[in-house]
Amino acid sequence: MLTNTGRLPDTAHTAQPWRIHALVPDFRLEDVWALPTPGGPGDLDRLVRQMAGGPGGFTGAARALFALRWKLGRWFGWDAPETRVGARVESLRARLPADLLGSPGPDLAAVPLTSVFLTGTEWAAELANRTVHTVMHIGWVPTPDGGHRGQMAVLVKPNGAFGRAYMAAIRPFRHLIVDPALVRLIGRGWQRSAA
Repeated sequence: MLTNTGRLPDTAHTAQPWRIHALVPDFRLEDVWALPTPGGPGDLDRLVRQMAGGPGGFTGAARALFALRWKLGRWFGWDAPETRVGARVESLRARLPADLLGSPGPDLAAVPLTSVFLTGTEWAAELANRTVHTVMHIGWVPTPDGGHRGQMAVLVKPNGAFGRAYMAAIRPFRHLIVDPALVRLIGRGWQRSAA
């Protein structure tokens, strides 16, 4: 029975021997979340496939916030092609050691996140726009009951003063509305795929 879900202390990510640490020393850890995805030691691939296919639809306040964000991005050019990975910033794939180059993993269908690498215990995907270069890191961690579960960390490198102000402005909405909704969505998808 998985009981520890929700926001975790930063050490839940920083204390793990993740490969991502060596790739993003210039990024800041924004937050860490336990995912309601109880499974066995080899189930990260199942979670990655689920997330790449899209976790389903947001509802309520989270849906409204995403719609507002994408609309503002169109109006102000925050998400224009010249602001993305490969244009404004180099992909983190350029930082990969040779043994990870052949393991990119899938890109996400629902949001413009591009996979960086996939191993048996971690997956990283990145996104860049005018405000930030961000990484979603999914780790697969053991639980006290002998099982495993997913853990999501968000790492960010804001783009200048505007990016720092933007991240500060959205932080309360992310922590109170968006990320909890995403965690619930991932959990519902996990339950459906297990049924």
